[in-house]
Amino acid sequence: MSTLLLRFAAPLQAWGTESKYDIRKTDREPSKSGIVGFLAAALGRRRDESVEDLNALRVGVRVDQEGKIIQDFHMVHKDEKTSYLTRRYYLSDAIFVVGVEAQDEDIDILKELEYAVKNPVYPLFLGRRSCPPCSPIVLGIRECNLEEALNTEWRRKENEESPFLRKIVESKSGGVARRDLPISFSPYHREYGYRGVEEGICYPQIKETEHDPMKEL
Repeated sequence: MSTLLLRFAAPLQAWGTESKYDIRKTDREPSKSGIVGFLAAALGRRRDESVEDLNALRVGVRVDQEGKIIQDFHMVHKDEKTSYLTRRYYLSDAIFVVGVEAQDEDIDILKELEYAVKNPVYPLFLGRRSCPPCSPIVLGIRECNLEEALNTEWRRKENEESPFLRKIVESKSGGVARRDLPISFSPYHREYGYRGVEEGICYPQIKETEHDPMKEL
């Protein structure tokens, strides 16, 4: 197996899987629908094109920095007499390592994705258009499975004591059901299915580093 590692970091991210009406929520970590949408945009796929091949890839997320949820208000004006308030939630200053796993016979798709993220057809964003990612994004392809790849090097910040990080990986069998498997991104008929996920902790190799408040963002 091989795994492509990506780094999702930005001042703001938004990964909503339960947003309704005028309240746009965010999850604590990237959803599979968000990751697949990110990769599809890099490849240049339109919203009405199939993402079945991307759904077949197993994904996982390592939380290097949890971030904080913040709220933003938007005043929407329908016409001269009608307006209403909407609320949007974001993750502020969060950092994730995203792993995309493929079987050895599918290694070419990881190479294609690696090139596409470095040379995207469409602009890339982390959940919403107002959330462009910071560089570097591509960390490279590792010749190992998803779990082993997420245990690769992690840069510890000054005065950071925690020896482990939270991780969320796609379950091979069972797990907790999560409705974030994209079947269609069509604006006329968006559709999502369920997948199983497992949450745990990982112990990545630690490399000490001096604190630079601007380096991670």
